[in-house]
Amino acid sequence: MITVLQRVCEASVRVDGKVIGQIEQGLLVLLCAEQGDTGAVADQLLAKILKLRVFSDDAGKMNLSVQDVGGALLVVSQFTLAANVSGGNRPSFTQAARPDEGRRLYEHFVAQARALHPWVQTGQFAADMKVSLVNDGPVTIPIRMTAPA
Repeated sequence: MITVLQRVCEASVRVDGKVIGQIEQGLLVLLCAEQGDTGAVADQLLAKILKLRVFSDDAGKMNLSVQDVGGALLVVSQFTLAANVSGGNRPSFTQAARPDEGRRLYEHFVAQARALHPWVQTGQFAADMKVSLVNDGPVTIPIRMTAPA
């Protein structure tokens, strides 16, 4: 799975002009399932995200996790993170999970996040979404998690 995390002061997702997910301080989690990903990979990625120390402590050092600061998660599916542009100017998305499998893994990730963290909002899988955010820092971190070979 691929994710791009953005530490935010606020973020929201709109579908058809309506806000469907919104957070204040926390992490915007742009999430992409790739071919071969499993629920175990999603769980491993979520564990990393919840413990990742990307928020500042009193000394200004990135020593605190989203859990430590009581921040929220806004999880948004984004298959375009699997884009391969090495063959030309039009991205190929062949490494992205098939839509049914991508939805299953996205929903698994969200369910696990809600079970482990009290503040989780989402986008809408496969919708045309408008994502707004105020990146805090800016702090933007890409993570790729794969199943063990």
